[in-house]
Formats: sequence, structure tokens, C-alpha cells
Amino acid sequence: MTLFGLFDRRSAPENPAVPLTDASLLEWLGGAPTEAGVQVSERSALHMPAVWRSVAVIAGVSAALPLHTYRAGTKDRTDSALLADPHPELTPLELWRLAYVYRVLWGNAYVQKLRAPNGQVKELWPITPDRVSVDRERPSEANPSGKFFYATDDWGVLHRLTPRDLLHLPGLGYDGLTGCSPVRAAAQGISLAQAAEMSAAKLFGRGNMVSGVLQTEQRLNAEQAQALKARWQAKVGGIENAHEVAVLDAGASFKPVTMPLKDAQFLESREFQISEVSRMFGVPLFLLSETAKSTSWGTGLEQQAQGWVTFDLGPTWLSPTEQRITKELLPPGEYAHYRVQGLLRGDSSARATFYRAMRDTGVMSANDIRALEELPPIPGPEGDTYLQPTYMAPLGSNPLAPADAPAPVRAAALMAEARRLLAEHADQGGHHADDDEQ
Repeated sequence: MTLFGLFDRRSAPENPAVPLTDASLLEWLGGAPTEAGVQVSERSALHMPAVWRSVAVIAGVSAALPLHTYRAGTKDRTDSALLADPHPELTPLELWRLAYVYRVLWGNAYVQKLRAPNGQVKELWPITPDRVSVDRERPSEANPSGKFFYATDDWGVLHRLTPRDLLHLPGLGYDGLTGCSPVRAAAQGISLAQAAEMSAAKLFGRGNMVSGVLQTEQRLNAEQAQALKARWQAKVGGIENAHEVAVLDAGASFKPVTMPLKDAQFLESREFQISEVSRMFGVPLFLLSETAKSTSWGTGLEQQAQGWVTFDLGPTWLSPTEQRITKELLPPGEYAHYRVQGLLRGDSSARATFYRAMRDTGVMSANDIRALEELPPIPGPEGDTYLQPTYMAPLGSNPLAPADAPAPVRAAALMAEARRLLAEHADQGGHHADDDEQ
């Protein structure tokens, strides 16, 4: 099978090995043409600032989150040497950031598994998706899923790989084989934004934004025109000439030039494309530095960030990665999980109120709270002790009394404790009264 034969039947837009709208290799190399006249590819889409920022936010935040492994059932933390050091050069953040960039742009991420002689995965190497094509064959014992990959290495050699050799992280798709590239799906909108940016650059670059025109009734040569321009600027330029009256001779007149209304509306339409990119990638506008239509103060911004983590970042990007790592990279009985509490927690005052409520009701221990704050645990059993709220005891009983004490004794102990609390409260009130008098 030749290289060109690999793309004969795989012409669906979710396949990263074909162009956006056509299967010809010429368009695949530079991106497919669109109605706006601008070719769009996964790489050229990054020329639009909104696309670049969307990719950077999704990939950067996802890769920077702590990725831990746990033992199923007990939920005890385990150590994974592979996830702690997956590549001889790349750090874990750099490797997974590349994988997320590939998923956001191409809709698929491919990571090669290098195995030790005992069959255990020892290294992970990311592969650019435009060098991989995916197909399916009849399942067999050697390849139970039936999925296989054609991947081209750095030396131009084509390899046929199976899921045992390649970790495939597909995005949203509709054939169960590969994910659909958001760039390919939004090619028209991205090309329109790039075309608007190019047109705006031409609008300013061709002098359509000059402040005015000096006109005379006679023809001037270059020196005369320059002299007239210099005289005009000397009369009206600078703060010292504010409110001065300019005098022109030789029938010269000044006509101010303003931007046509259609051009102003054209520039405003560029803002709409930012919203389209935000909608396509699922990134809130405030994360794209666009806050004109949303609040950037108080809980409004916090709620938008939590909504993004809850409804988009988690189910679209983090959960599929967790499950794929659990399925293909971890031993049985262990699972991977991102800690997103750092993104969801509020300010220090709100966290203190929440932790106090969880601690007082016996839901969390001191070490549970310290783990959420990324603090080391308290050694010994004290840090793992769960407190029981005494004020939730049944009416007429005293949880401080011995369990085998008769009911009158427990009731008397409860009354004594109540009187003690009232006395302390009265003393505190008296001190406060004395302070007020002073």
C-alpha cells in the first residue's frame, strides 16, 4: 500500500490525515480553502489570537492539574513511576500539554508506549497527529479492538501499530474511531476571522485612516506639496497650537476624513468572531480577555470559572484522559484522577467557612482539610480524628456522660454542662459590658 493509498477511503473531516474539505494532498499540505478565501489548517489557525488563547488555556490548565493514582475501593494514594517521569526529556506537564494541544487542534492525541523487556510501559513519546492515520480491521487475539495505526517516524519510515503500541486520546467524534477536529469543524468561522483581520490591516495600511486632506486650486510639485504640509502641521500640530486658527493661501482648504460607517461596522464584526471561537472551543470569553459583555468582578467571574470546570473542562478534557490512562497505563486495581479542587475553591474566607462546617459536623478530619490545601498531614492519629458535634445529641441526654450511667445521672450531667456554658456566656457578656463602660 502506498502513502497516497492510505487516504483513499479516510476522507471524513474527523481524520487528521486529510484536508478540511477535500482529500487532495495539495490542500492537505496547506489547509483547505474556505468561502472567505483563506486556507485554514491546524497550524495556521493559531495565527488567530482567540484560537491561540483557547488552545493555551485548555492545554495549560489541564496539564498543570495534579494527576494522582489511587487504589480502587480504598482510595489510597499510590505512586506511579511512569506518570511521575514519563519521558527522558519532557516533564510530565510538557508531555501532557502537547497531548492536549493535539486534541484541541486535531481532535486526537497519539502517544507511543515504549516498553521494557518485561512488557511494562517505561516511556511515553507524543506523536504529531498529522503523521498518524487510523483504521479498523477484524478483531483478533493479538488486536482485540481491531483498531490499528499507520504512523510515520522522524526518518520517514511508515509503521503499523496497534493500541498496545500507541495510546490514542480521541476527542468528540461520531464514528467511534477518531475524534473530530474543532479546527476542521470551525474552518469557515476561523477563516472569516482571519480574513477580517487581513482586511482590517489593509484598511489601515493603505491610508484609509488619514485625518484629512489638504486641497488646492493649483497643481503643486513634490516640494511645494511638502512645504504646504509642513506649514499646516506647524500651525495645528502640538499642544501649544491648541485652538489656533490656521490660515491657508493659494486657495488651499482642509477636508477631514472619517471612517465610513460600513468600515466601522466591519471592524465591529471582528468581535463576533471571538465569540464564535469561544463557543466552538468551550472557553469562556473572560478567559480570552474579552470582558465587554460579562462582569469581571466578584462572584460573577468565580461562577463562570466554576461553570467552565464543571461543564466543559472536566467532562470534555479531563475525564476522558483519566479513563484512558487508567485503562491502558495503570495496573489493575488502580485508577487515575485529576485534583480540580484548586480550581473550584473560592477565596480564603469562603474556604474557611466551608472547612469549619465540614470539620464541626464530622465530615472531614484535619488531614482531609490539609490535603485539599496541599499541606502535609499531621503525624499521628490526631490528624485523622473525626469530631462528633455534641450539640446534635438527643434531647435529655449528655454525650459526655458514661454510656452505662443511668438516665438521671446523664440528665444531671447535661444540666450541669448547660449551667456551665451559661455561666461562661454571662462572664463574657460582663467583661464586654465592663469594656464598654471603660
